[in-house]
Amino acid sequence: MADPALSPSPQKHLAANDVVSCNKKSIDDAENSRENVAGETALVIDSAAERALCRKFDFRLLPVLAIMVVFAPPFALLGKKIGPSRMLPILMFSFGSFTLLTATTHNFSGIFALRFFLGAAESAFFPLVIFYLTTFYRRNELARRLAIFYAASNIANAFSGLLAFGVFQIKSDLVDYPWRWLFIIEGTLTVLFAIFVFFYLPKSAAEARFLNEEEKSLAYHRIQVDSSSVVNEAFNLRESLQIFKRPSTYGFLLIEIALGVPLQSVALFLPQIVQRIVKNTIQVNLYTVAPNITGAVTLLILAFSSDLLRIRFPFICLGFALTFTGFIIYAAIDDVERQIKLAYYATFMMTWGTSAPSVLLSTWYNNNVAHEGQRLALTSVGVPLANLMGLVASNVFRDQDKPKYAPALITTASFGGFGILVSACLGLYMVFDNKRRDRRQGVKLSARDVPTSRLRDGPKVDDFRWFL
Repeated sequence: MADPALSPSPQKHLAANDVVSCNKKSIDDAENSRENVAGETALVIDSAAERALCRKFDFRLLPVLAIMVVFAPPFALLGKKIGPSRMLPILMFSFGSFTLLTATTHNFSGIFALRFFLGAAESAFFPLVIFYLTTFYRRNELARRLAIFYAASNIANAFSGLLAFGVFQIKSDLVDYPWRWLFIIEGTLTVLFAIFVFFYLPKSAAEARFLNEEEKSLAYHRIQVDSSSVVNEAFNLRESLQIFKRPSTYGFLLIEIALGVPLQSVALFLPQIVQRIVKNTIQVNLYTVAPNITGAVTLLILAFSSDLLRIRFPFICLGFALTFTGFIIYAAIDDVERQIKLAYYATFMMTWGTSAPSVLLSTWYNNNVAHEGQRLALTSVGVPLANLMGLVASNVFRDQDKPKYAPALITTASFGGFGILVSACLGLYMVFDNKRRDRRQGVKLSARDVPTSRLRDGPKVDDFRWFL
């Protein structure tokens, strides 16, 4: 006869059954939760219809946004209130007008005043473009669209020197200095295009006149489940500023600072860097064309790859690594004439490394903020912060250090290394936090499994998963 102490009692049988039942219920609930989430995400989504819809957006939005010329937070937030489709052409008209007026100036004070207002109008443009595109595209569709817009800017920069050279050859008695023609031509084209854009851009995906009712419904649903918690939400300043209570916000802003120095160094000083290789002014302009164009191509490759794999931070780290390597190689070369091919190759790496992170970083934090106002608030601070780092670039490229500019190159490389470190740390934290949330809920979810309609409060929500 078995020892009663070792024999399970009926009560113990019941308890054990309850535990098994409870565990099974938890597993079922977790599975149901996943199915519900996935079901809500995939609801009425037709892949072919989505691709056709995206193509319509591509042809309708990207060409005109790419042609446009590139106080950001207030102007950007005002743009949320009155609508990006109206604010963008207003900004464009403004800086086109200030460009035209620059052609009439005759002293430094006049130029300085106009440049101040022109810069104020330009500052909110890129943040608003980013936000505007988030209202049309899913999170994993955004990087490549922004890359197309930004690549157009890179290619324009590549040929701007040659354009200026050509304009300066204009012989005319209508102006006292040929440079005035550059401002007249650019300003006139910008103002005229801004008027066209004002009537061309749709207010939102769900209100686009070039879509039928079925496409409008699909467009609204896509953004509701994979971009915004509330589509076309009315602007609320207090709610928008809540984004600055998130610790992750300051990680993103640190990366913007790290990015800004190499980005502005290449944008502002690539001709001076190339002058170490070639001396002739026209040749300097020619030698900057190829690095800028390959930078645009690299940007497109990395952005398309990032969208395909639905992951951001490894590609951002790769971009910073290219920047770091390019500047270190160039700084280490003592005899440029003997190693001219390596020196020129290093300038290519500089542009490869600065192009990609700028777009992917903006995409990364926009992908992780479902509240439209908060998304714009973060973008309108982050993008200008990177531009502000031009002050650092301008002060490290000193005349006494030319032609090598060793201190400037080493400083810029250091910011690239810092960018790798912060991006990797933030990305790995997100990986860890996603796994921790999976364990706590007993279900494995990724960012694509959770509709953004549930994520108004961000990481405070149990279902929140970071878009890596």
